[in-house]
Parts: sequence; C-alpha cells; structure tokens
Amino acid sequence: MENTKKKSPRYSPEVRERAVRMVLEHQGDHESQWKVIASIAAKLGCSGETLRSWVRKEERDRGLRPGTSTQEQDRIKELEREVRELRQVNEILRKASAYFAQAELDRRPK
Repeated sequence: MENTKKKSPRYSPEVRERAVRMVLEHQGDHESQWKVIASIAAKLGCSGETLRSWVRKEERDRGLRPGTSTQEQDRIKELEREVRELRQVNEILRKASAYFAQAELDRRPK
C-alpha cells in the first residue's frame, strides 16, 4: 500500500517574513484580516491557514496578541528537557544509593 499523503512545501524564512509583513501592512486595505491573508496566500501559493498561523505567531512575538511568544516556548521546552534529565539522574542516584546501602548491610562484620 502506497503512502498517498501529500507533503506540504517548506517555505524559506524570508518568504514567511515577507508574507507576514505584507499582511500586517495591508490590513487597512481590506474589511477583515482574513481577506488580506487569503489574498496574499493566493499570490504566494500557500494556504490561507498556513499564512494565518504565521501571522498569529508574529503577533504573539510582537505582543499584539496574548499567548506565549516563540522565545518563551523555546525556553519552556529547554527547561522541560532539563527537568526530565534531572529526574532521570535522581532516579539513577536513588537506585545506586539503595544498591550500595544493601551491599553494606550484606557485608560480614569484622
């Protein structure tokens, strides 16, 4: 059975930045932001939903929309990874401590 799922094209950061800038610059030219997004997306050859998500992300990063910025999201991911690693290290140390404590109890007195 073949995989018939379509792969979405990747857009360069420059194309993304330009598209978002165009949307933000031309918001006043249309009655809604979605109409601007749909118009520009058609010209770029990407879906409106893709461009909308880029615009929302930029708005969050600029503080124009509530939510976690990209920088904050990256920091959260980094901290979650660090917490996960520390928990693994603690578990290893806990098991090693229990092993050596048991070995000390099993040792014959002199």
